[in-house]
Amino acid sequence: MKLLFILLPLLLATCTSVETRQAVSALTGVEMPATAPDEDVVRHLGYTAGYNHTTLCPDWVAWELTSEEAEGQNDGQYSFSRDPDVRFPKASREDYSHTGWDKGHMAPRADMRWSCQALEESYYFTNICPQDHTMNSQAWRKIEEMTRRVAKRYGRVWVVCGPVFADTGSVAKLGPAGVWVPSAFFKALAVSISDSTYATVAFLVENNEQTYSPRHYAVSVDSVESVVGRDLFHQLPEGAEAAFDWNVWKY
Repeated sequence: MKLLFILLPLLLATCTSVETRQAVSALTGVEMPATAPDEDVVRHLGYTAGYNHTTLCPDWVAWELTSEEAEGQNDGQYSFSRDPDVRFPKASREDYSHTGWDKGHMAPRADMRWSCQALEESYYFTNICPQDHTMNSQAWRKIEEMTRRVAKRYGRVWVVCGPVFADTGSVAKLGPAGVWVPSAFFKALAVSISDSTYATVAFLVENNEQTYSPRHYAVSVDSVESVVGRDLFHQLPEGAEAAFDWNVWKY
């Protein structure tokens, strides 16, 4: 009877959590890019971000998505908010208000539905960039949906994504704080094919009215690294990032 009283609140809880974080592989942290010693890195339950206090956008957001997490069913609406774990200056809702730009998730809310905490934290501005509405709802959404299918197919996928600022001299800025508007976005995926074989692919999407399928934007991880100036999957063999085989990723 005592055990029943202990379990009952858990059984009645409306917000569930997929318990996959304890069963990590030997390759824990593959999603993490190379970071600088002075970089403002913040870790949340579902993702890790490197926040840039000049652009007021994340330089990168990284997470591991398992097949179980990709099936998460938690829902609910949360308010976009400042990350309490990041120092000022930082973006706020006022910066995006009436600008016409979407508050675009880097780690998508649908990837975080395995935990209410992870879902709520996905609305922190450390995970948000200004995105063109068409791109966000079309091309970017299709890549997000593909990523969840990849997680279900291979058991887990490592992901890192973020903004690209091609011309910092003429970049548009939003709101009182001056949030920089990216010219494009990147997303890189990695999976384990076998104990010693890894596959990667990346996507580069311009921040305008982009509507095509993921294949249209697919490039090698190496080519994205040359654009963003950062080693993305630095734990993987260098050869795994040099090219991609679309047969691994197509659906």
